[in-house]
Amino acid sequence: MARRVEAAQDGPGAHALVRSFASNPAFRPAEWEELTTEGDPYRRPVRPADLAWLNYGRPLRPEGVLKLSGLLGHRMLRNIYDADLLYLPPSRNGAADRDAADFYGEANRLRAALAQPILERHLFSFLADQRPAPPGDPVEPGADSAAAPAGATGAAGAAGAVGAGAGGPLLGGLRRELHGHWEERRDRPGDAFAVLRGTRDRREATTFALLQLSAYLPAARAAIARASLGEYDLAQPAARARLLGDYQRWVASSADWTALLAAAQLTSGAGAYWQLYLNTSLARGNHLHQLSRSPRRHAELLGAFVHQRLDDAAVAVAWADAVEDGLGERPALFASVPAVTPAVLDDLLDTLLAPLLALYGDAALTAFRDGFADAAHLACLWDRDLATQLAWADSIDEYKAKAEAIDAYLKAERIAVDLDTFVESCDETSTTHVHDEHRLVMIESGDMHFWNNVTHKIALSDGDKILIPKSRLHGSTVLSGSCTYHQPIIPDDMYLRF
Repeated sequence: MARRVEAAQDGPGAHALVRSFASNPAFRPAEWEELTTEGDPYRRPVRPADLAWLNYGRPLRPEGVLKLSGLLGHRMLRNIYDADLLYLPPSRNGAADRDAADFYGEANRLRAALAQPILERHLFSFLADQRPAPPGDPVEPGADSAAAPAGATGAAGAAGAVGAGAGGPLLGGLRRELHGHWEERRDRPGDAFAVLRGTRDRREATTFALLQLSAYLPAARAAIARASLGEYDLAQPAARARLLGDYQRWVASSADWTALLAAAQLTSGAGAYWQLYLNTSLARGNHLHQLSRSPRRHAELLGAFVHQRLDDAAVAVAWADAVEDGLGERPALFASVPAVTPAVLDDLLDTLLAPLLALYGDAALTAFRDGFADAAHLACLWDRDLATQLAWADSIDEYKAKAEAIDAYLKAERIAVDLDTFVESCDETSTTHVHDEHRLVMIESGDMHFWNNVTHKIALSDGDKILIPKSRLHGSTVLSGSCTYHQPIIPDDMYLRF
């Protein structure tokens, strides 16, 4: 059975199911007035035409997670998860009514059910190879983290519980590992905050950073709330209260969340800035959604939840400082984040994990650790991705100069590189995307707006050039009757020279 399921998630047939899901009219390419969609929470552009050459029938490799298939894949996966949740527009409007019918329709639900495991396999399979080796004594071979709750039962489960009890070496190793991770995160909240402090346009950069927070934080809270549903108090007496308490705190802080975004002239509406969410921002929320929707991965979900608690506390002051520096006011939201200390982490382990060890033994500990490690890895990817995007967006003039220098070098040395040419008409819009290689954008004739934020658009016209590094999020709209532009593809070694 397992081999048949895996085969169904592989190859051209699997990719065809994803293409079918992406054909939903609510996911159609963006039009020129749809840079933001504050009034329509169901309008989620995906760039479905790109699926003609992408391949979701195989997993992403670690080096490819920031590529276009990752971005579009996480957009589609979030749409699948969100179709199970209630979203209402701030006011009734015809566009939202039409898109809601497509977003919540039965046909979309059916296609989503078929596409979901394919997208999850494509997007998250790489995580298993990124997990650090267990500290101390290794977990016994054969422990299946993905199936922990269904695994150890009877005498085998009891034997595992004895080896991994509250004072066991494996749990002790996990405690030390979490304490070490806390100390590291406490001392180094992330590169993105360091880049933010060094940007020239602090308001613009802070606004973009808050867009990324809005892409994953509400999703993470909703996923954790979902995990609180069910009847498992006899096995874990305090777990549901801990998970539900996290969501209750989020609901109680809704006014502070709204005020935080309003300071950057943003709204808290779901999907309002859909086109400007980074791949990694969507991924962090999607990871928790994936685990919360799979009861067999409950222990992994708990590990990811503990990471979320730790991460919230580790970056709270850094976020507050960044917002105060960039927007001129200190937000109240981060002051209410519950503190985390080694003692708090120990209490979470005792409350959430220890009861599962009594039921399932070492398999539960392995699964919990995997969930924590995967969430930590995704947070690290997000930090680097956001830092790189902020640095590039803050240096557009330098990347225009680099484009001029690279073009002059190609001409002087008579170097031929692969090149794509586009001829687009007025109002033609390129839904935000990333490239899988470094590219120049060279305007031969016409005018376009190029954007990578809600704060402003960058005007390009005849003869203008800009360098777009691989995996940097951007979009464009043609302003003139037509626009002809070229995109030379720049090899890695040449890019590094400039």
